[in-house]
Amino acid sequence: MATYAKESESDNDSSHVEEDDDGPHFEPIVPLPDKVDVKTGEEDEEEIFCNRAKLFRFDNETKEWKERGIGNIKILKNNINGKVRLLMRREQVLKICANHYITTDMLLKPNSGSDKSWVWNAIDYADEEPKPEQLAIRFKTLAQEFKQKFEECQRLLLDIPLQTPHKLVDTGRTDKTISSRDIIYLLLHQIDFCSYFLSGFS
Repeated sequence: MATYAKESESDNDSSHVEEDDDGPHFEPIVPLPDKVDVKTGEEDEEEIFCNRAKLFRFDNETKEWKERGIGNIKILKNNINGKVRLLMRREQVLKICANHYITTDMLLKPNSGSDKSWVWNAIDYADEEPKPEQLAIRFKTLAQEFKQKFEECQRLLLDIPLQTPHKLVDTGRTDKTISSRDIIYLLLHQIDFCSYFLSGFS
């Protein structure tokens, strides 16, 4: 009798398992889309710096600083053309609140004497259209590292050859920026050389 009881219990257990396995199955009302790879525009860029911060812009009409967003601010170097840009997206919504190239003539200045906040001017593309902006960034940490990486990228940009219509001109200078006067001089020099060269055929 005891053996029969054990066998009956095992049969009941197996039947419960089968019932659980054969439970109701519902098809989703709305079919889920296939996995989509989202392009961020950063695929060909190297991340030089990234840290959380708060961004402000100066409103020329009201003459006051307005908060533009909180999120990760990045310094990105393009692996193809060597250009460096600053990119920041707002947390959660990921809307771009700063997007501009870093140039050699930009100057980071302390904001109100703080060592955790910097001010600079840039032609910003956060709203897709280029717009001159005065921006300020405030960090809780790594403010000095941001300044260091920013200025390192400016020095790297000085080593990129200057593109002219005729050839690449390597200035070889890393101690000062390339001014517009230097560019005009180089172009005039090339024009004079071409005029002298062509005069030999007249």
